[in-house]
Amino acid sequence: MARSRRIPDAFTGFDPGALRFLRGLRRHNTRAWFEEHRTEYETLVREPMRALIEELDVRLARLSPELIVDPRRAMFRIHRDVRFSGDKSPYKAHASCWLYHRDAGKGVGQDAHGGAGLYVHLEPGASMVAGGLWMPAKPALDLVRATLLDAHEAFAAIVTARGFRRRYGALSEEAMLVRAPRGVDPGHPAVPWLRYKSFTVHRMLDDAAMQAATLPDVLEKDFAAMLPMVRWLNTALGFPPAERRL
Repeated sequence: MARSRRIPDAFTGFDPGALRFLRGLRRHNTRAWFEEHRTEYETLVREPMRALIEELDVRLARLSPELIVDPRRAMFRIHRDVRFSGDKSPYKAHASCWLYHRDAGKGVGQDAHGGAGLYVHLEPGASMVAGGLWMPAKPALDLVRATLLDAHEAFAAIVTARGFRRRYGALSEEAMLVRAPRGVDPGHPAVPWLRYKSFTVHRMLDDAAMQAATLPDVLEKDFAAMLPMVRWLNTALGFPPAERRL
């Protein structure tokens, strides 16, 4: 028999205790401390994040039905992957979720095969909402660049629109090329965009915003603003928009 999907309580904002827990975890990042405070994590961080994702599911069913919004798949584990890291701290001192295209993988970054999506990050003094395609693997980056060569005007119109820039500023300049990619005419009008290796924007959210019951309303506005960019990127990768949920 299939297991039923448990519906969390309605989201009413993250309790101040969630931020206290994460500050404590940052100071005492050990398995012993975490196990001693596991109930706080589950009740103050994990369950409210699950409830937030459920609320966002309802809203994104209208805005962008191709995105997966499921607590079991969207919320990141708090355990860190320390296999290839010099930092052996076992836990992340934040909580987050990634809402991604149903035809893409969940992974992000150069070793993954995911698409563009939307991101929510809870961390004391450093919470944010973000969106886009972060440091894609070379095959995905090549697809985006090939599309930019022919359709850079449409992309530029999205990310340079006055309202978009007022809300998010410019695209993140993480790991940008100094000049045009190899084999591209340096005078091509798409070069300013071809130099990017990551296509993301973000907006910081203060602790009060994360503790408010109105957080889903705030995130919905940001998601609506980011979606034209996210959909442009996903379409370039072969992940088209959808009119309804499967």
